[in-house]
Amino acid sequence: MSTHDWRKSSYSAEANACLYVSAPDNATIRLRESDEPDTILTTTPTALAALIHSAKAGRLDRLGEG
Repeated sequence: MSTHDWRKSSYSAEANACLYVSAPDNATIRLRESDEPDTILTTTPTALAALIHSAKAGRLDRLGEG
């Protein structure tokens, strides 16, 4: 597992399925879930902000429906 400074989301409960975030520099954000700590998603602050904005606006609510 990586040695990045991981921080747990304040929205994660004390149980499993917690989201952890690491920002080793200003251009990179890493995300992982407590259930699969060796699987790490790497993105940029701009891309993550766009994803969060889309989710909050409801544009991802029906993702995957045929």
